[in-house]
Amino acid sequence: MNLTGSTHRMTEALRLATASLTEELQGAPHWSGELSSSALSTATAVIALSSLSAGQQTPEDEARIRAGLTWLEATQNADGGWGDTIRSHSNISTTALGWAAFGAANSDAVFPIVLEGCTRWLQEACGASAPGWERPLAEAIRTRYGKDRTFSVPILTACILSGRMGANGWQEVPALPFELAALPHSFYGAMQLPVVSYALPALIAIGRVIHRHAPTRNPVVRFMRNVLWKLTAEKLETLQPENGGFLEATPLTSFVLMSLAACGEAQMQTGRLAADFLRASVRSDGSWPIDTNLATWTSTLAINALSHQPEALIGHQRQHLRRWLLAQQYRVVHPYTNAAPGGWAWTDLPGGVPDADDTAGALLALLSLGQPDAPIIEAGLLGVRWLLELQNRDGGMPTFCRGWGTLPFDRSGADLTAHALRAWVAWIPFADKRLERELLVATKKGLCFLREQQREDGTWTPLWFGNQHAREEENLTWGTARVLGALRDLQRKGYAVDEEMIRRGEVALVGMQQRDGSWSGGWGEGLPGSVEETGVAVEALAGGAQTGALEAGVQWLVSRVEDGTWRKASPVGFYFAKLWYYEKLYPELTIVGALGAALSLNRIQKSLRSAD
Repeated sequence: MNLTGSTHRMTEALRLATASLTEELQGAPHWSGELSSSALSTATAVIALSSLSAGQQTPEDEARIRAGLTWLEATQNADGGWGDTIRSHSNISTTALGWAAFGAANSDAVFPIVLEGCTRWLQEACGASAPGWERPLAEAIRTRYGKDRTFSVPILTACILSGRMGANGWQEVPALPFELAALPHSFYGAMQLPVVSYALPALIAIGRVIHRHAPTRNPVVRFMRNVLWKLTAEKLETLQPENGGFLEATPLTSFVLMSLAACGEAQMQTGRLAADFLRASVRSDGSWPIDTNLATWTSTLAINALSHQPEALIGHQRQHLRRWLLAQQYRVVHPYTNAAPGGWAWTDLPGGVPDADDTAGALLALLSLGQPDAPIIEAGLLGVRWLLELQNRDGGMPTFCRGWGTLPFDRSGADLTAHALRAWVAWIPFADKRLERELLVATKKGLCFLREQQREDGTWTPLWFGNQHAREEENLTWGTARVLGALRDLQRKGYAVDEEMIRRGEVALVGMQQRDGSWSGGWGEGLPGSVEETGVAVEALAGGAQTGALEAGVQWLVSRVEDGTWRKASPVGFYFAKLWYYEKLYPELTIVGALGAALSLNRIQKSLRSAD
């Protein structure tokens, strides 16, 4: 790479971006970030609070409901629908829930234009407008999610409870086997549940409300569900964190609350805590975010992005971050997923659940903060062991639970696997001989998994990130960049990595670059580039052979800093099943990591040329 003429611009852009990122840390022991407000979250919260009886609502709930509806009115897209964020395309799930929210609050007459617009959008989306169009709508929602009922059943249930699906609405919702939640956790993977591992509260609460209103005709199953009714309610209570928010997620918590209300159980402890969580998490503009925060995730990403600049964090900041990260490690069996001690979640709040991506990020961040002492080494090796126990038989890493491989978000992911490989290799120097052997075996299996997952076009698909502009909403840029970065990292540390796998990945990543030097989510000319995707691509290419693409990407990022547009976050992530969000810190994190890596490479090359 030859950026001699642009080194000053790149240095200044990196300085500005780094200053912005580190300023977020001032006066706090970690980064918190800020998730986008969500139409889907706002709609589900409005439905849930509207479902409470007069005696269960607080005097402020009516104002919260009205403020939520007003926010939905203000953010409705021009086509009449809603996307998950104000920067997202309209989709059938969020639009259906927005439509349901106004029905649940009996506010159709107050917002007639809103109702007209979303009704028209939904009828066009499902291809039906005559009386009875709700049935094609239900079919369209089921089709969107396929065999995964994690979201299709809750969405349809919310529409029914809001009075939107007519007298025969319950016929459109398949039953959920909530009684299986009474079994020991070790049985869940083998039972092939129709919801993903982290959605057990929805399985229980929504399964129970469906059983209450539309019980199965099978007398044996009906009897079993009646017998286990109370036991599953107790199970739901054990899954709820102390602040009431399941996974810190407004939609999941809202689905649980509206289901409890429909069963006449909203006054019980689970319902009261869920309602309090929704009341506490509403924003001043009347909206709700998709999740409370990603504090642990954004903090580890920030630390690792700053690792190219050892001077960026001063001594006391490093100490505070170390202590805070150590405090976020789970040291007991988690009641939600039954996960062993050793993992990290995405948040520092009670609703977090340890997962592969956040554990890998924390392990790398602890080493990025400096030479580890005994407590850090002890915590790190515990986390390394936790990741080893999570690895699937196919060599890949799932998100939460080993062996839940039948539904999309429970399968092994290329990006998660790549992240785990980086963490394992980084911690091998601190492992004893036995653990080192286990890590080498696991790393080899992980590399085999990545080789098998590489597509014919050289790309990898990530599990937790998408792009609304790309084909099938996949984000091949993000997946390919994350895997390439890990493979290059392993190669630099002396591990044998298939060169052809790297070469094909680099060629593919360069092939997805837009003409202006940016990257979007995948193949195709004219796709809008983002700082986030361009940043991860540039960082992945730093140190490789594709210098022309790297220089063009760097120049695009530098220009974004110079014209002041680099802070605008793009919807590059989805959570649960096709549930979109953006995060305020993602542009800063990715641009700091990218320009830091590129400038570091440039300095190394200059040093080598001087030596010659």
